Amino acid sequence: MTMLMPPRAVVRGSAGNWALQGSLERRGLGPVAGVDEAGRGPCAGPLVIAACVLRPGDAARLEGLNDSKLMTALARDRMYDLVLKRAVDHSVIVVSPAEIDWLGIHVMNLEGMRRAVAQMATHPGYVLTDGFKVPGMPAPSVAVIKGDQAAACVAAASVLAKVTRDRIMEDLHSRYPQYGFNVHKGYCTPEHTAALMEHGPCAEHRWSYVNVAAAASKHGLAAPHRVARGTTTTAVVQNGATPADVGELATSEGAEQMTRAEA
Repeated sequence: MTMLMPPRAVVRGSAGNWALQGSLERRGLGPVAGVDEAGRGPCAGPLVIAACVLRPGDAARLEGLNDSKLMTALARDRMYDLVLKRAVDHSVIVVSPAEIDWLGIHVMNLEGMRRAVAQMATHPGYVLTDGFKVPGMPAPSVAVIKGDQAAACVAAASVLAKVTRDRIMEDLHSRYPQYGFNVHKGYCTPEHTAALMEHGPCAEHRWSYVNVAAAASKHGLAAPHRVARGTTTTAVVQNGATPADVGELATSEGAEQMTRAEA
């Protein structure tokens, strides 16, 4: 596929996070889809990826749309409903912990972004992704640094992804109340780490992550699904390292790819 690069255009700062997609649309490269994820950092629960196409000129009706991590839970819920009502199209992809353990968090993040765009009924003229390039997109795309703050369609995708994932984790809390998923959403907080070491991991943990592997080893538990060979950390655990010492990811590839954590 020949990569179409947007022509030079004036991006008006006064247009806020609608400026970039507005510029692309004026140059005939719309509809513009934004893609973002929630859940790369946690050691439990799914990875959720969303794609979203917003109506041009809808800024006033979506006032307050921003990076989901910068919004309160109440504001996110309100914006989630508004985006669903106002968006031209959207899709949400849920990647299970089993898929993450088998293929790795970064691989599944990229694949989930491709799936999210492909699943929409609207074929975008251009795709904006948050932070890094995604090869193999079904449309020309460009990575936008802090895209969930710089581009409204990416911010909308971030809201869809985060609210969907938070609700999944709240539902998982009813099944596994001992971990407190409703509070930390699967992130490696001190409370979650303590519960993980006390009770051992459940099926919704990511068994390829170092701290989960260490807790499983302590309780003599085996993974309930396939974990790719070479991703568990027997040597690290035998060295006496704790989850705080070795971090979240069990593979050096995963650690290199994980350049940011979500709030």
